[in-house]
Amino acid sequence: MKIQNKTLLITGGTGSFGTAVLNRFLHTDHFSEIRIFSRDEKKQDDMRNLYKNDKIKYYIGDVRDYNSVEPATRGVDYIFHAAALKQVPSCEFFPMQAVKTNVEGTQNVIRAAGYNKVQKVICLSTDKAAYPINAMGISKAMMEKVAVAESRNLKDTVVCLTRYGNVMASRGSVIPLFLHQIQNNEPITITDPNMSRFFMSLEEAVDLVLFAFENGNAGDLFVNKAPAGSIGDLASALMQITKKEVPVKIIGTRHGEKLYETLCTREEMMKAEDMGDFYRIPADNRDLNYAKYFSEGEQEIAIIEDYHSHNASQQGVAGLVELVSKLPLIRKEVFGENVLQMPI
Repeated sequence: MKIQNKTLLITGGTGSFGTAVLNRFLHTDHFSEIRIFSRDEKKQDDMRNLYKNDKIKYYIGDVRDYNSVEPATRGVDYIFHAAALKQVPSCEFFPMQAVKTNVEGTQNVIRAAGYNKVQKVICLSTDKAAYPINAMGISKAMMEKVAVAESRNLKDTVVCLTRYGNVMASRGSVIPLFLHQIQNNEPITITDPNMSRFFMSLEEAVDLVLFAFENGNAGDLFVNKAPAGSIGDLASALMQITKKEVPVKIIGTRHGEKLYETLCTREEMMKAEDMGDFYRIPADNRDLNYAKYFSEGEQEIAIIEDYHSHNASQQGVAGLVELVSKLPLIRKEVFGENVLQMPI
């Protein structure tokens, strides 16, 4: 990265993703100050005691409250916006809370960034925002729309987005749950063994964000080409890694769950630019004067497929064993290695 001695703000900085970003940059010269913005003073205090580093500054606030966000963005050069409500079932029961944090909160962060002339804002989205069926996905889809719309009206600040699949062993993921069940000789509770998901490590998720930092134009959406696999295979992989066999209990799908997740819709794949490990999807920057354009429809759309976890490269049990074995959680809990583990 060409960035040097800048100031970085991470919203939701005490979570899995925020901590991974912090660890990546803490001992480099890219940023001379890293600000952690979050609601939870307990997690901030835990982080303060863990790192004991003057480079990290802590701001308590809520992205829902513009007046707490705006002071935190003063003098900031770059923002990672990771603050979100991301648990699918809880968002189903409290959808307006998802709207307030994920949609209105994102608008507050972007407007504060624009007001204080922050150079670049990266907003983190999810595969659940593509063809969304649950409240969390719908709120994230709206967040993407808000980010693109806001980016059109900013001169000094570039806003772009990253969309990624399941981050393995992050807060709310099934891997820590499955591991706990196996270690306690309890049945593994699986919603549907044929359900497929994209699997990314936190490090790969951070790579995607860094790629967006360096290559993003206003309104761009970046998507990682992630490996995929089924939940049934994941359970088998974890039993193979731990060398323990436990029963598998099928409990049925939870509120708002899909059989497979889509990272890129068919419509997005039509204009996606292949950048190796990533897709770049540029914003539609037409205005509302439609008379200037022909609208004869796109014939290609009928032959282009979505990029989803059923048609992506499937890892199988062997592939998932290899992927999951690299996770700090597994290396520490199963292999007994002394590695720094992200909070979950």
